[in-house]
This record gives sequence, C-alpha cells and structure tokens, in this order.
Amino acid sequence: MRLFVGLGNPGSKYEGNRHNIGFMVLDEMARRPGFSPWRRRFQGETSEGVLDGERVILLKPATYMNESGRAVQEAANFFKLGESDVVVFHDEIELPPAKVRVKVGGGIAGHNGLRSISSHVGNEYKRVRMGVGHPGVKELVHIHVLNDFAKAERPWVEALCSIVSDNAALLAQGKDSAFQNKVHLAMDAKGFGPKDETSDK
Repeated sequence: MRLFVGLGNPGSKYEGNRHNIGFMVLDEMARRPGFSPWRRRFQGETSEGVLDGERVILLKPATYMNESGRAVQEAANFFKLGESDVVVFHDEIELPPAKVRVKVGGGIAGHNGLRSISSHVGNEYKRVRMGVGHPGVKELVHIHVLNDFAKAERPWVEALCSIVSDNAALLAQGKDSAFQNKVHLAMDAKGFGPKDETSDK
C-alpha cells in the first residue's frame, strides 16, 4: 500500500495557488476510474483506489500547509505505513515551471509542508517535486507561491496534472526513474519542456 499526499491549503481562496499544485494533482488522480469519492478523515480528505495492483490512499491534508505532517502521521499510523510508503507531491521553486523531479529524503529547502511532515513521520519519504519557478528574489517567494498560476501557465499545469496521474502507477511500484522519464517525455511532446535547463537543481 502507498500513501500519496498532495500538499496545499484548503478552501476556495487557495485552490488556484502555485502552492496548491499537490492538491491539483491528487484531484486529477481521484477522477480516474476506480478511485472512491473524497471523504473527510485523518484531518483531511481521502480517496482510495488501485494502481496496477497496488492499493493507494490519496490524502489532501486540511490542516493548512504548515501542519501537513499531523494529517500524514495520522493516516500513516492508521494503515501501519513507514516513511518509504509515503509519496508527497509538492510545489518546488528551485525547479523551472513544468519540470518534475523525484527524490527520497534530503533537505526541505524551506518548504513548510515538508518540514512538518519530516518532523512527524521522519525524512525518508519520497518527494515528487513539481517546478513552479522562482520569483528571482527571496523576499517574493511567499507571494509567488500563494498567488494563483497565471492564465498563460494553466495549459502546462493541466497537462502536468494529467500526465503525472497517467503515470502514477510507476510511483506506486517504486519505478521512480521510469516515472520521471515518462513525465518528461510526455510534457516535452506537448511542448511544455522547461526552457531553462541551467536552473535545474
């Protein structure tokens, strides 16, 4: 079993924010055949389904970003899951828009959602880092991630949510490199490949 966690802030005020791309991806996954309707539990919302034989629980914490770890810990404890069973989908300012990278463990790069999860369940969970770009100066980061995606960005955001969902079974199976490669090639084929490879970190 895998616990797929999408990070974001609850409520209509935040739903279009860059910080909420994790919620957007899970919403798209939950629309796929075989996933149950969302229901309230574990201080958030969950949907359950099966991806290529692997049972997956989708979780959107309703605790606000800075307390995401409370919901993740509650769900992980209930299902008796370890850090390695947890996959977190989140925005990443250190990657160009539309770029996706998967890693296990490592630093949190100032991301309050990751900080909360690491403090509650440990640090060795899988992160699906989805690039939303950097505003250029540190002082503008907070405003950048809590602003909605621009209208011009929405086509790649929708494509990314769909492509990540299409290939999510690979993550459930632990085939991270194959997942990352398929997402990259599919985004590239749609014309959404990152333009600035030098800013990839």
